[in-house]
Amino acid sequence: MARELDLIVYGATGFTGRLVAEYLVQRYGDGGVKWAMAGRSLTKLEAVRDEIGAPADTPLLTANADDPAALRAMTARARVVISTVGPYQLYGSDLVAACVETGTGYVDLCGEPNWMHDMIAQHDAAAKASGACIVFSGGFDSIPFDFGVWTVQQAAKERFGRPAPRVKGRVRKMQGTFSGGTFASGKATAAAAAKNPAVLKTLLDPFALTPGFTGPDQPKGIIPEYDEAVGGWVAPFMMAVINTKNIHRTNFLAGHPYGTDFRYDEMMIAPGLGELGKAAAEAIAKMNPMTSDKGPAPGEGPSKQEREAGFYEIDFIAEMPSGERLTATVTGDRDPGYGSTCKIITEAALCLLRDIEPKGGIWTPAALMAEPLKARLEANAGLTFSVR
Repeated sequence: MARELDLIVYGATGFTGRLVAEYLVQRYGDGGVKWAMAGRSLTKLEAVRDEIGAPADTPLLTANADDPAALRAMTARARVVISTVGPYQLYGSDLVAACVETGTGYVDLCGEPNWMHDMIAQHDAAAKASGACIVFSGGFDSIPFDFGVWTVQQAAKERFGRPAPRVKGRVRKMQGTFSGGTFASGKATAAAAAKNPAVLKTLLDPFALTPGFTGPDQPKGIIPEYDEAVGGWVAPFMMAVINTKNIHRTNFLAGHPYGTDFRYDEMMIAPGLGELGKAAAEAIAKMNPMTSDKGPAPGEGPSKQEREAGFYEIDFIAEMPSGERLTATVTGDRDPGYGSTCKIITEAALCLLRDIEPKGGIWTPAALMAEPLKARLEANAGLTFSVR
């Protein structure tokens, strides 16, 4: 696809979009990628360009999220668009429609399953027809989880000759904060659910993103419990509501390589043993920053020092009917939502550009580009994947 630009970072003046643009400058500033910064305000784009040290001739494009004609004109200029403009259910629909219409690749950071459900219903068939390759959830939600399950299932097939019918995602360590954009997305989803019972039904359905397929009952992961597989207490994990749906969609899109009987959940491992661990799990279960009326404003987020001090370690435990187990561990070297995410989504977009033959439709990262993107994440984005 011959286009003027390889890549557009839409939302480059926002908190995460700026980090994506800065990563492109630092990692790919040799001119190998023809990219542009885009957003609503030319003045703000110019300021960010200068602050992050981008070349003075970096193209700057303006387009409002509610201007379909401007979005179509913008997307027609590039092969792939990275969108960091959320909440997507408020600001993302016209951009997806524009990419589908112009046959442009698209990668975002969406953790809003109600919006993703609607976009799949509205645009999947048209994206297949136009050749537009649309990839949702290309950041911490849900790539480390999507690829962690894929990694452990590959290992299970190699070791046991079949995929595991049960995988547990267990967050062992995580240090990081959330930004104003994440807070706004969570609040928008909660508001939509309060107004529309269908949204709540989508949020509660683990197979909301697998149209026409419903698998077995899934572990709920909403009550603290003792987990023999990790030898300690586990508590609900806030991002499970989106990650679990994406993992089932990966299995669905790939032709059920994990089996049609696959069961999966995600929980956090609580610190402490015995009664201390139980108490910690119960305390974690009561914490939900999205229920607060006060949070960071859009454009705000963790400092550079906080991002670089962050990290995460997640275990994916495959349990076989025989009782045998194996574990894949995914680690990241930065704050998960921002320091790590800006690298992850950029590498996902570049993988779409350079390493695969794009296929039209609405995809998960692992269903579309598992092996090449995993290699990129290990080489460039500070992630590790190991199996024991």
